Amino acid sequence: MLGNSPTSAQGNAQNNSPQKESAPDVPDAIQVPAGEEVVLFAHASGSQIYTCQAAAGDRFSWTLKGPDAELRDRNDKVIGQHSAGPTWKLKDGSEVTAKAAAQVDSLDADSIPWLLLKVASNAGKGSLAKVTSIQRVHTKGGKPPAEGCDASHRDAENKSGYTADYYFYAPAK
Repeated sequence: MLGNSPTSAQGNAQNNSPQKESAPDVPDAIQVPAGEEVVLFAHASGSQIYTCQAAAGDRFSWTLKGPDAELRDRNDKVIGQHSAGPTWKLKDGSEVTAKAAAQVDSLDADSIPWLLLKVASNAGKGSLAKVTSIQRVHTKGGKPPAEGCDASHRDAENKSGYTADYYFYAPAK
């Protein structure tokens, strides 16, 4: 048996099947729990939306309202949306909402942090149905403006363009 090799037809069939996603190389602080594997990759491109809010004392600061981004697969095909919640909703009807569990600074000082998120709720029967953890990595941009938030700009909105890669994890089969 060891001497047998797959026929070229089998080899081609294997090459046409979707490649299994590998987990990204990340700091320990945002590692997913043991026993979880990547079930979906999505590249987000859009905005982080901030509003100018009153903070401690008479100070004002930009506060994250939420993301507004398009999610694309490895073939650059739009597969869903990322919005406030934070929520990820795919065209297959599945959806997750999550909460940040840990963060590390981005490798790019001008970009929002990398995150480990824990799923709070799942809906639908598609790709996100069994997802339990999400990583946001490879961020570019998305930080709030350094200035422009004061009493005269209360409730003003600012959209900060960003991109990021999201890896969705579920318990290994």
